[in-house]
Amino acid sequence: MKLTYHWEGDYLIPDLIPPESPHIGIWGERRRRFLRRHQRPIYDAMLMNGTLNAHLEEVDQSAEKMLDWIMTQMAERKGLTETMKADNQTEWVRQMNSIRNHAEEVIINDLICK
Repeated sequence: MKLTYHWEGDYLIPDLIPPESPHIGIWGERRRRFLRRHQRPIYDAMLMNGTLNAHLEEVDQSAEKMLDWIMTQMAERKGLTETMKADNQTEWVRQMNSIRNHAEEVIINDLICK
C-alpha cells in the first residue's frame, strides 16, 4: 500500500481515505441491538472479526425484500386493489397498516431475533 502525503505548514500529513461507511437501515440496527443485548458473545466475535457490518447489511437487505414480498402476498390474499384504494381510502390504509404490522412481526421473529 502506497501512501501519499501533502504539506500542511511544516508538517507532512498522510492522505488517508476513510473506509466506506456501511448502509445499515432500521432492520440492521434492530439486529445489532438484539445481538448486543441477547447474544453478546456472537456480537463481540463478529465485531472483532470485522464481519458485523456485512452481516447487518445482509440482514437489512433480506428484511426489506421479505417485507415487500409478505405485504404483496397478504394484500393479494385480502383482495386489496388500486380500485379499493380509490373507492375507500381509509379502509385500504387501515388494512395495509394491519398487513405491515403483521409482516414486521414475522420479520422480527424469523430474521432479527433468531
